[in-house]
Amino acid sequence: MAESKIKKQVTSGRVYIVATFNNTLITITDESGNTICWNSTGKVGFKGSRKSTPFAATQAITAAIDTAKGMGLRSASVFIKGPGPGRDAALRVLRSTGIKVTELSDVTPIPHNGTRAKKPRHG
Repeated sequence: MAESKIKKQVTSGRVYIVATFNNTLITITDESGNTICWNSTGKVGFKGSRKSTPFAATQAITAAIDTAKGMGLRSASVFIKGPGPGRDAALRVLRSTGIKVTELSDVTPIPHNGTRAKKPRHG
């Protein structure tokens, strides 16, 4: 079974960044939403509390974008979700890599009233 992977050539795509308090995940897709490459702070080699640092996020995003650039990515829409420390680091890296950011949107879910409150304690 000597199947060779077909390298995709993509010029524009989407970058999804999920920045949680414990990790930062990056998924790069083409315009129709098919994943080209992905990365995370854990995949780059950080473990434990070091995963949740801006530096770890920087490393993960740089690695993901280098892979995507190898496939010909030049412009991207960026969607950021979550409150984690990797948010600002992600934007800084995107600015410096030379990929043209066509759209930047925050897709963090915000509750429109949330879940039902706990009943008051009596004591």
